[in-house]
Amino acid sequence: MAIAKEVLEELEKRRATALAGGGLDKAEKRHQKGQLTARERLDLLFMPETFQEFGLLVRHNTRGFGMDDKDIPGDGVITGVGYCGGKPVAAYSQDFTVSGGSLGSMHARKIAQLQDFAVKSGMPIVGVNDSGGARIQEATNSLNGYGDVFYRNVLASGVVPQIAVIAGPCAGGAAYSPALMDFLIMTRNTANMFICGPDVIKAVTGQVCTMAEIGSAQANASVSGNVHFIAEDDRDAIAITQKILSFLPSNNMEEPPHHLTDELVLADDPEMNNLIPETNKAPLDVKPVIARLVDGGDFLEVHKDFAKNMVVGWARIGGVVVGIIANQPAFKAGCIDIDASDKGSRFIRFCNAFNIPLVNLVDTPGYLPGVQQERGGIIRHGAKLLFAYSASTVPKVTLVMRKAYGGAYLAMCPGSLGADVVFAWPTAEIAVMGADGAVNVLYGKEIKDAKDPAAKRAELVAAYSKEFQNPYQAAGKVQITDVINPARSRAALALALRTLLSKRETRPPKKHGNIPL
Repeated sequence: MAIAKEVLEELEKRRATALAGGGLDKAEKRHQKGQLTARERLDLLFMPETFQEFGLLVRHNTRGFGMDDKDIPGDGVITGVGYCGGKPVAAYSQDFTVSGGSLGSMHARKIAQLQDFAVKSGMPIVGVNDSGGARIQEATNSLNGYGDVFYRNVLASGVVPQIAVIAGPCAGGAAYSPALMDFLIMTRNTANMFICGPDVIKAVTGQVCTMAEIGSAQANASVSGNVHFIAEDDRDAIAITQKILSFLPSNNMEEPPHHLTDELVLADDPEMNNLIPETNKAPLDVKPVIARLVDGGDFLEVHKDFAKNMVVGWARIGGVVVGIIANQPAFKAGCIDIDASDKGSRFIRFCNAFNIPLVNLVDTPGYLPGVQQERGGIIRHGAKLLFAYSASTVPKVTLVMRKAYGGAYLAMCPGSLGADVVFAWPTAEIAVMGADGAVNVLYGKEIKDAKDPAAKRAELVAAYSKEFQNPYQAAGKVQITDVINPARSRAALALALRTLLSKRETRPPKKHGNIPL
């Protein structure tokens, strides 16, 4: 017997209602604002015809407060699995056209079940956030729903990559799920993210502020550092998501997507020498250096607008996926401050969790001095870099380009902090402090008593620099692997990375370390 026609018609009717979401009128309003619908965002993320939806026919279970007869298709969120860049990815997309994308108990359950599925299956999680927040009518059920999601964000941390897209409102407790994920992407003009809005802040504290100051993409990316990427619109946000995933493994048990079948080019790059200023006192922009080191100049910078004195991001060198951590002398002279310490440490720990080798480019005169830095806890924050590098077991290759003084030298992963290979340019200056400071400490009285103090100082600075700051001193004590011509940098890094791919290193058994948060 064939299945009854009425049964199939009922199925199609229910599916059509769910797929329609909030309806064509609400979808058109989204388009007029320059936004896509929740389903359109997932269609962009995944390869055609590969999305398998979970919970399409879920219905809300709210009763009372005018909700008894209210239809909430899918309970305001679309969840499922599809193929992105040839590998499976779990994703959810909150639907603002359905009850404002508010989170109720079934909404939360759908997300939590997807998170469980992703962890068991070893696939990345992408969450598109566009929600009015907790569904007030569900009271503590919605609050506990958030708790279920947060708990699973933490369980998934370090097991599968987690990427959050902020494509609309994301306020109050709703902001904490993205905050617990690895990378946040926020659309520039159509999203906001905050705990307390301007009205609440004014009512409680009397302070007057605007949404742009506290909740905009620019504020979250450049001031608070909550957001790693700013997207121009929904399409750009999805493109950034896909680009991130192209550098990452699906889970912590896999290797990154290296391109080891590519030809290994080991020729010198004479143009590298032309990027280096004649004197180490002149600023060096590290980004053109990175562009010449990486394959095809393809470098995806992370946290570009935050703590610009530290540059981090992914690339491939000789086909090997790497995480790059570089001082940026073109900003704050490359000094390491509180924000740079946090930025670098978090990125290092992510790369270590997902087996991504680290390449460290060093040019820093030290930690940033100042009362604000000291009172803000630069000791505690700066120690995070020491902790992150020391705890990392992935391949670590360090290139000392120019200045590497004092504690900042240690904070950028020398051999004593676990670097497997350390190269230095002949312009490298490795010392406890710069020559000027050292001469003041060692020869202050001698300079003061000299007939010509200025000439005496210049003489001593030159002598100290030649004797104690050149890289050959460190090479002679096996503290660096080799001093290389800058033109040789790309080839040297590529060879070192290839030989280190088989590296295996363990740490003493323990529950976890206690990073100085």
